[in-house]
Amino acid sequence: MPLVTGDEFDALFSSFTASAFRLETRERYHLAKDEEEPLRRFLAGEPDDLAWMQGWFDLMRAHAKHGRTVRRVRVVSYPFSDYTRFSMHVARHSIRAGDLIHYLDRREAERLGLPQTDWWLFDDERLALLHLDDDDVLHGAEIITDPAVVGRHRVWRDIAWEHSTPLEEFVKLRA
Repeated sequence: MPLVTGDEFDALFSSFTASAFRLETRERYHLAKDEEEPLRRFLAGEPDDLAWMQGWFDLMRAHAKHGRTVRRVRVVSYPFSDYTRFSMHVARHSIRAGDLIHYLDRREAERLGLPQTDWWLFDDERLALLHLDDDDVLHGAEIITDPAVVGRHRVWRDIAWEHSTPLEEFVKLRA
């Protein structure tokens, strides 16, 4: 099975017409080069202008402006890891740009029978099953259009979204 990578992978985020949904199940993701320094600054309590995320924020604003939705459910453990706290910090800015990010406790996700894989679902018809290795490095996405497989992921999307909580409410419940 060939994996979609590079520019072809990036194009997935500008080629959908109505909706994109992501289930994120990992405790951490291998940092891209441009994320290493922002994570270091975050952990040191230093300011970050988030310039390295502006392309994503601009894309989220454009999708929102044109009525396209991007939703994500992040499955996390408590207490929050350093990476989770960092990603929540960045999420606050992404949410303001139009990225709808909710959180779900890992134990609840397991109880609900959600898969422990990461994937994007575009326009309810294209599944991008992410292939990550044991070091949390993304190697690409397997594109699946089989209606039965896509349908199963739509059900999981709906379950995850129904049981997840917006970021600030999720954090407040664990304070």
